[in-house]
Amino acid sequence: MAKTQRQEVDLVGETVEYDVRWSSDATKPRIDVDIRGVTVVVPNAADVQPTEVLRGNAAWVVEKQQNFERYREQVPDRTFEAGETFPLLGTERKLVIEPARSHTITDDEIRLRESTVEQSTVKQVLENVYRREARNYFSKRASHYAEQMGVEYDQIQVRNQRTRWGSCSTTGTISLNWRLMLAPPEIVDYVIVHELAHLREADHGEEFWGFVAEHDSEHEAHARWLEENSIQLIFSTDDI
Repeated sequence: MAKTQRQEVDLVGETVEYDVRWSSDATKPRIDVDIRGVTVVVPNAADVQPTEVLRGNAAWVVEKQQNFERYREQVPDRTFEAGETFPLLGTERKLVIEPARSHTITDDEIRLRESTVEQSTVKQVLENVYRREARNYFSKRASHYAEQMGVEYDQIQVRNQRTRWGSCSTTGTISLNWRLMLAPPEIVDYVIVHELAHLREADHGEEFWGFVAEHDSEHEAHARWLEENSIQLIFSTDDI
């Protein structure tokens, strides 16, 4: 069970607010920086001072944070109305709300059942559809790559992570952010391969990246795409 605490620190003359999150899944301290802010993730049993972790990476943290502040202006302005388009696995699809027995997805449309929308909101129903699709798609792709890579995972969890696209626990649980369904298929595959590779190599060493490259020869380009376009994968301003 992760617990979070909000703090602040002075880094190279800048006051930086950050969260500290203690996690049973983490194997070593790390810093996550994205449009939502700065998070220091610390293993539960680790004797670590989060401020020292941040100060040791001060210039990088401040630069990343400043970049994301600029990216905020590019957050998609979604109104969640019929006729608006939403990306699903790299394809823009028109949102349709209609009397129907169930939600359906076609090559160019996401069709929501009107009565369900009336009992909730378009945003919530659409998010539920993305999560449903994510569960099926992630499981299928993870099974495909696990067999190819010769690794075994325990389960796939679809998560609402704020600062990560994916993670792999020491017990073999692969957690994936449902918002990845807004990205092209090759980006989803990259994240899945990346997390599955941790079942063999815990750290991001040469052996790890060599293993990833065996199953995604363009992993560097895919990682860059994810970093440069992550702003487009924000579902709504509630995510910030």
